[in-house]
Amino acid sequence: MTEPMTIRARLAAPVKAVHHALTDPAELRVWLTEHAEVELPHRYAFWGRHTPEGDAPHQRLLHADDHDLRFTWLLDGEETTTTINLAEDGPDATVLTLTQTHFDFADVINGTSIRGVLETWWSLGIANLAAHLEGRALLPKVDFTSTDLRGDLLIDAPTDAVYTSLTDSDQASAWFGYPIGIEPWVGGRYAMGGFESGHAAKVVDLEPGRRISVDWGPAGVTTWELSESAGRTRLTFVQSGFDEQNPPYAAWGGSVSGLAELRRYHEMPDWRPIWL
Repeated sequence: MTEPMTIRARLAAPVKAVHHALTDPAELRVWLTEHAEVELPHRYAFWGRHTPEGDAPHQRLLHADDHDLRFTWLLDGEETTTTINLAEDGPDATVLTLTQTHFDFADVINGTSIRGVLETWWSLGIANLAAHLEGRALLPKVDFTSTDLRGDLLIDAPTDAVYTSLTDSDQASAWFGYPIGIEPWVGGRYAMGGFESGHAAKVVDLEPGRRISVDWGPAGVTTWELSESAGRTRLTFVQSGFDEQNPPYAAWGGSVSGLAELRRYHEMPDWRPIWL
């Protein structure tokens, strides 16, 4: 078995507030899931269209206290384990550490198990938790019942500034938190991991200041389109051209989770990423 996947984030709220958002069913239904039932220390369950294999609750609570939450989660016939720890980071911030067993990156590539979505699904969930705690609008959740992969968000920044941050390698690498090499012209490379990584998608459409489309191969084409909206920028993002029998939910969730940090990058003068 592979080592557990680990995600760490700094959230702008005290531990008590983060714990409430994680364990109150009404809160969970805002930032994470369609349905939730919580009765600590006996039950912790969530399900619905925004949850992998969300036809019914598949969690079993193992432990819960003021700083730790641990539960099993049956996914694709395997009983996985999720552990969430909250640690104080000063009076008004919390470091959240999430570990998830039974995640294998090969499942992301070959799509053989729904467990391949776990890393980006949790990343988007935590990004939306951060937005919820900061009082910001949430990004679209992954809908595992739909192949319509599209959404939009408002960014309080000029359109040209947002466009530059989407197409400049250094800026995109900063807010996404991972090296990205971008050649901003039709036919240019869009390389996750940087130009030396050996894997590059292709820019297939571009209108300076307005739109860029990138072809990822089997995962389809991602299009980011910008328009001015009352002094702010409306960013519309769409994934298209993929096999609808095997939607790229993992890739979609990762792409959307990154946009939460793009918004914070533009809107916070003392910006630093939530990811540790």
